[in-house]
Amino acid sequence: MKDTLLFILTRIVNHPDDIVIDDETTEDKTTLTIHANQEDLGKIIGKSGRIIRSLRDLIKLMAAKQGVYVDVVLAEEAPIA
Repeated sequence: MKDTLLFILTRIVNHPDDIVIDDETTEDKTTLTIHANQEDLGKIIGKSGRIIRSLRDLIKLMAAKQGVYVDVVLAEEAPIA
């Protein structure tokens, strides 16, 4: 799922090398945190949040088929180098 999210995001943004996805797994859920260049945040969010909402829906559907719970979060700070 992380690879699919990374693949989609690198095709959307202007700075694909700045995309970093951190995954944090607890007992019952996984959180994927997207770190991106500040210039690309608008493209990831989309008009009225449509793109980020669609990405979350897609990843949650993929996770549901595998019987796990995954949440996708967009970090507001700069990517970790």
